[in-house]
Amino acid sequence: MTSDGTIYHTTLRSPIGDLLIVSNGEALTGLYTEQARYARAVEDSWKPDPGPFREAERWLQAYFEGEPSPFDLRIAPRGTDFQHAVWSALRTLRFGERVGYGELARRLGRPGAGRAVGHANARNPISLVVPCHRVVGAGGGLTGYAGGLDRKLWLLEHEARCAARTGASRWSSAG
Repeated sequence: MTSDGTIYHTTLRSPIGDLLIVSNGEALTGLYTEQARYARAVEDSWKPDPGPFREAERWLQAYFEGEPSPFDLRIAPRGTDFQHAVWSALRTLRFGERVGYGELARRLGRPGAGRAVGHANARNPISLVVPCHRVVGAGGGLTGYAGGLDRKLWLLEHEARCAARTGASRWSSAG
């Protein structure tokens, strides 16, 4: 956070609707789709300023254009230790990769924690960059997504098209 505690925000138009981007001036702290279930509302004390978001905007533009992003965004999500473990595991998923909640729990060394993984996934404050949309139900079925199942389906189909066109191996694990 900046020394004065200022929180910055901006809105970016995207193929899945407006995105609210939030920063503490040093790192991305939030990226929310419109009407996301757990999105934060802009507070009066936040400063509207696109300046802190240039790198995030370039990352998002590359993502939506289906090009690998050379940017490794600094992020600072707020959450519990378990949530941070889940969000870190999500960032290791390759572009276009889908994983089930139970499998992600197993990868974390917590094979019985599929439901807890789902709760942490739903509360991810930095969607897309922390790709919670890549987690699917058992058998690959679409299940909950705080941004809405229509957006989740769009993102998964977008990644599948881009990976088929460009080769998934060109994408970094963080994006």
